[in-house]
Formats: sequence, structure tokens, C-alpha cells
Amino acid sequence: MDNSPTSIDSSGLDLTAAAIEEKQHLQKHFGRKEILFFTICTLVGIDTIGAIASAGAQAFSWLIILALVFFIPSALLFAELGTAFPEEGGPYIWARLAFGRLPGTINNFLYWITNPVWMGGTLTLVVVAAVETFLRNGEPLSTFWFYAVGLVFIWVGIFASILSFRVGKWIPIAGAYARFIVLGLFTFSIILYANKFGINGPSFHDFGVSWPGLVAVIALILFNFVGFENPNSAGSEMKDAQRDVPFAVFRSAIVAIVLYGVPIFGVILVLPTSQVSGLGGFIDSVKATFRVFGGTLAADGTVTLTGLGLIMGNLAAVLFILCVLSSGVAWLMGSDRALAVSGYDGAAPRWLGVFSKKYGTPVRVNVISGIVASVVLVAVRVLSEGDTAKYFGVVLNVAISTTLMSYIAIFPSLWKLRVSHPDTPRVYRAPAAKFLSVWLTLVVVFATVQVLAPGLGDEWFGADYLPDGWTQDEKWRYLLIELIPLALFIGIAIIFWAVGKRELKRK
Repeated sequence: MDNSPTSIDSSGLDLTAAAIEEKQHLQKHFGRKEILFFTICTLVGIDTIGAIASAGAQAFSWLIILALVFFIPSALLFAELGTAFPEEGGPYIWARLAFGRLPGTINNFLYWITNPVWMGGTLTLVVVAAVETFLRNGEPLSTFWFYAVGLVFIWVGIFASILSFRVGKWIPIAGAYARFIVLGLFTFSIILYANKFGINGPSFHDFGVSWPGLVAVIALILFNFVGFENPNSAGSEMKDAQRDVPFAVFRSAIVAIVLYGVPIFGVILVLPTSQVSGLGGFIDSVKATFRVFGGTLAADGTVTLTGLGLIMGNLAAVLFILCVLSSGVAWLMGSDRALAVSGYDGAAPRWLGVFSKKYGTPVRVNVISGIVASVVLVAVRVLSEGDTAKYFGVVLNVAISTTLMSYIAIFPSLWKLRVSHPDTPRVYRAPAAKFLSVWLTLVVVFATVQVLAPGLGDEWFGADYLPDGWTQDEKWRYLLIELIPLALFIGIAIIFWAVGKRELKRK
């Protein structure tokens, strides 16, 4: 098939014949409301609330600080990129236009692979924890039911990703509303809990910030503060990107800060830091506060919900699973499209860059994401030998590292595209573009280093930076577990680029 460049679009992008062919299958069902809810589900992933809260009161302080110095500046940056270059494949297209196909391919593969790894690892483990905590009253799932619950969760998400936005958009919309309900119930229960039992929360001094505190939480917080660009992966499916993207970006930023800040603050108030785990911290806090509706507290601290408390707990479990599912679906919908675009753009094998004529979605990439997620689920279960809490942090950090590394090429593209494409119309221009690009890139580089070598710059793998379940003697094992997948992903990306380059030259 002829994949050679044939025309230049309004963004200065040299379109291939394959791109022109595949873009005819895209369907414009992505309006202002859908983009807003999609962005909320992309930004607000409640699977990491417990992990942030487990770092204590200082983590909340850093959450607010990083919201001001990182989250809001990134919103300004993506408001410009998303309106000036509203092309299908968003973040891949920006990196490719700015730095070429090879950097764009490596960046894009890391951007994509994060999500099936995250879906099959951390998201599925959180869903299992919610089922065990609420629906089974703390009773662990057997191996059979662990796989059954996990695989059903993964493939429901994949099926939703395959559907056109006209249908699939309802998962992110429902997930956004589920977040509002869970937040409301949890906030209400905290008020009742404080009135009935009192709160032995941290002191004002505990909220003070320190360098070790920043080193410990920056990567995790930044992982929650990225995603404004994800809806632009479906840029050509938007009804009016230049009008709707800024609307969604700035409103979702405000919503995300509230939806992160309130539950994290609530977890810190309700549970002692020593009792908050990365895997189940938010779930345990919800269960603890729901005791005000009906339940008992054993001498060992175990909460058993009864009556209305049990009903509320089961409702929370269902809403929690919907929240997690919508996060996974929103990210898969975006990142799968970005990978498919690189396929028809000559930066990956052409067979990846196929959009369904019926659904307007990259079904092949969707299915591959499901397979990868399923393999990760099985691998986590086998490697952890049932100790999912220990490997929750490892899988989460693999996802964090690949995510953050992908922004090392995305953030500088604002400045580079200002220089290389000065005539491209910009209905919104971010202030201090050069500063934003440099500052955000430096922050994300620093955070990436902290994922791969926790505590580096203070005390690598020191006691204050140990992931759950790990000891100081295991730092090299941990480092290899992080670096080997990363090296593998970069190697595959280079192979994709080489194959795409060869196909691009065919006439």
C-alpha cells in the first residue's frame, strides 16, 4: 500500500496516503461535554489516592504546591497545543512535528504502553481490593476468582474502547458522575464520623514540607497531574477543538484539584499514616467512615459493616469500580488512537494504523492493549505469589515511569512548535511558552529519576523512600524490575520506527 506523503494539512503536517484513507473512517461525536467528562476521568484516578495519603500530611501540602507550580502551568501549555494542532493522535503529532518521527515514535510507544500495563496491573488490583473489602467483607478472592474478576474488568474496558465515541463516551460520563457521588458520600461520612467518634488527625506541624517529602511523593503526584492532552488523541473526532479544548482543560483542572484534595485530606484525617496502604488506603478509609451508618470495630481495628453501613459500602464498591473502569477506558481510548495514528503516519507498522469503518476506532490496537493487560495481570499474580500489595507499587511505578518519560518530548514541543510553525493560527496562546516548556520538562525529568531510583539525591532506597513491602537490600532488584521493561519498550519502539520508515519509502 502506498504510504508516501501526499499532502500538507493546515497544521503543516505531511499527510500520508494511509492517513487520508484512515481519517475518512473517523466519526465526530466528541463535543464539549464529552471532552470535559473525558478529561476529568483522565486526570482523576482514584486508584492512587491511598498511595499519596500513605505519605502522610506532608503529601497533601505538596499536592497543593504542585497543583500551583506544575498542574496549572501544564493546563496553559496544553490549551495552546490542543487548539493550535487539533490533529488525530494529539501528543504523538506534537512530538513528531517538533522533533521528528524517531523521537515521536519512542515517545508515543511509552505513552501507549503505560495504559495496558496500568490497566492490567494497578487498576485491576484496586478493583480486586474493592471487591474483597466491601462485597466479600475482607475475605480474599481465590486464584480462580482473582483471574475471573480481573479479566472481566479488563475486557469490559477493552470492549468499551472499541465502541465508537457515540456509545463508548458514556463510560467516562458515568465515571465522572460516579466520582462526584463517591466524593460526596465520603465527605458526608467524614463529617458524621468526626461528630460521633472524633478525629485524631495530624497536627498543623505535620503539614510542613521538606526536601525528603518532595522526593518521596513528586512522581506519584505528577502521575495524577498529567492527562490534559489525552482527549486530543481524538482531535479529528472533536466537533470544535478550538472552542471546546480550553473550556474542558481549565474546568477539569479545578475539578481535579478538588477531587484529589478532598479525599486525600479525608484519608489523612481518618486513618493513621501507619494504617494507610498504597493499595487499599482510600478503600479502607471509606469503610472506616461508613461505620457511622452501621458497623462494628474490633479490638484489632477491623471494621465490619452492617445494616445501612453494609448497603452504603456495597454501593461505594460499585461506584469505585466504575470510577476505576472509566479511568482505564478514557486513557485507552486516547493512547490507542495515538499509537494507531503513528501506524498510518509511517512511524510504526502500517497494520497498526487501521480504524474500523463501522466504529471509527483502532480495533486492532484496542485488542492488543487487552492482551497486554491480561498478560500483566497474570504476571503480577505469579510473580507476587499472592502478595499483591508488594507488587502493586512496582507495577504502578513502571506505569509512572513510562508516563512521565513520554512528557519529556511533549512539554518542549510547545516552544519548538512556536519556532518551527510560527504561522499556525493559535486562538489561545500560553504565556511564557519558553519558560513553561523548560520548567515543566525539568520537573518531569526529576520526577522520573525518583521513580526509577527512589530517594536519589537524598538517600537512594533509604528508609523514608522504601516502596511497600521492600527492604533496603532489594534496591538492585527493584531497579532491574523498573529498567528491564523500560529498555524493552524503547527497543520495541525503535523496531516500530524502522518498520514504519521502510514502509513509508515504498512507492
